[in-house]
Amino acid sequence: MIESALTLFPAVPLLGAGIAALAASQVTLMRRLLLIVLTVNTAAAAYLVAATADGSVFAHQVGDWPAGISIPFVLDAFSALMMLVAGGLILVSVVFALIAGTGRHRLFPALILTLLAGVNGALLTGDLFNLFVFIEVMLIPSYGLLVLSSRGEGTARSVTGSRIYITFNLFVSTLFLVGVGFVYGTAGTVNMGELAGSAAESPQVAAAVAICLAALGMKAAVVPVHGWLARSYPSTSPAITALFSALHTKVAIYAIYRIYAVVFEGDQRYLWIGVVLFSATMLVGVLGAVGEERMRSILAFHMVSQIGYILLGVALFTPLGLAAGIFYLLHHMIVKASLFLSVGALEERFGTDRLSELKGRIGADPLIASAFCFAALSLAGLPPFSGFFAKLTLLTAAADKGEYGAIIVALIVSLITLLSMLKIFNVVVAPSFTREEPAEPVGDGGVAVDQYKRTSLRLAAPALVLAGVTLMLGLGSQVLMELAITAAGGLVDTTAYVEVLTR
Repeated sequence: MIESALTLFPAVPLLGAGIAALAASQVTLMRRLLLIVLTVNTAAAAYLVAATADGSVFAHQVGDWPAGISIPFVLDAFSALMMLVAGGLILVSVVFALIAGTGRHRLFPALILTLLAGVNGALLTGDLFNLFVFIEVMLIPSYGLLVLSSRGEGTARSVTGSRIYITFNLFVSTLFLVGVGFVYGTAGTVNMGELAGSAAESPQVAAAVAICLAALGMKAAVVPVHGWLARSYPSTSPAITALFSALHTKVAIYAIYRIYAVVFEGDQRYLWIGVVLFSATMLVGVLGAVGEERMRSILAFHMVSQIGYILLGVALFTPLGLAAGIFYLLHHMIVKASLFLSVGALEERFGTDRLSELKGRIGADPLIASAFCFAALSLAGLPPFSGFFAKLTLLTAAADKGEYGAIIVALIVSLITLLSMLKIFNVVVAPSFTREEPAEPVGDGGVAVDQYKRTSLRLAAPALVLAGVTLMLGLGSQVLMELAITAAGGLVDTTAYVEVLTR
């Protein structure tokens, strides 16, 4: 039953997107349809997590065509966990967008449902070409969401950010497609099951797949190709920034984990490249945040830095390292969305995310202050939040592998991350303790919002919910860690994954 239902995860959102586009004038009805589909999708993904928690793997060949011809969908613990967290974060971000106003455009439901279909398809597909197709299905509505987020005529900043985002992703998609073509030319297939271990045996296939991995690394904003994220993400609306932070780079990271595990079978010869590259990503990302004066820009550079932590797990490629990387990936998706939504709530109220304009503002708002501080402490890796267990496990795995250089870099980066978050705290929170009435911010001319809007409970609730989740994941870290270990087991031993894909 689960096997045949896998195709519904991309198909139902696509059907919903078609209905929402055709009936776009029925705005209220389409918003309800959007929320219903997102809620059902999240609940169904939770069921998939339960079904795969014992290491089971399910696959379905669309149309019952034989492997190599049909479109394969495959589900294991890793993809189920990603679908659950991604689906939940889309739901929370959409609720924030509807409250804040970004989601009130009549085409918003159709774009979000198309995005959901692309995310589900990319996480479930079992071949490289369809991975490219579903990534494109993700990207096309993203371009539309960037346009909607300008809310009117847009600004030079938003236009520049959108241009960078679209141009860069078109280039990387082309590079990825070229890599897929080379893989087919050298291996004669793009089915992941049939490619299993081929890159470890053939230098030609390894070089072809390396092009795909390089393209995915660029999509994930790995240093030195990280500038596009830091420039484009803060230029759109807060709701869209939170949405993108939870999806696009994370799907690319998921694909890197999956492809290296299956096609390279964790080949130890190339792992040192990852350790060097991802350690540099940690360091360069956090240093970029030091000089920023906008809250969302600081968080965007932190995002680059944290991507280095996540990918260090695959560079270690031990059972504990992979489990730590998966734990870190899921934790980071939640924490980063919480931080962006906290800042987004402030920005919707005051019309700016400039630190100089928000002096003492967040401290006078206990709801936003609590959400932001909880998520910030988790991002920095302090107990009892999920970030502490993610970093502790990752550093333990690195020590087991003897990667002491990466450990030193990770500890230094954690300290700088904490200091840069204190920079926000000292400007935006601490002055409120003096009980002096801060000056009213003049607003950011680049964002056309009502700067006198109150930070209501409804606007703060999405960030609060996610901050609460990161605290619960920290207190109950054993549950998530066990699921991550199961998911990592499927990457270390891909026998079951390959068997269901090729039968």
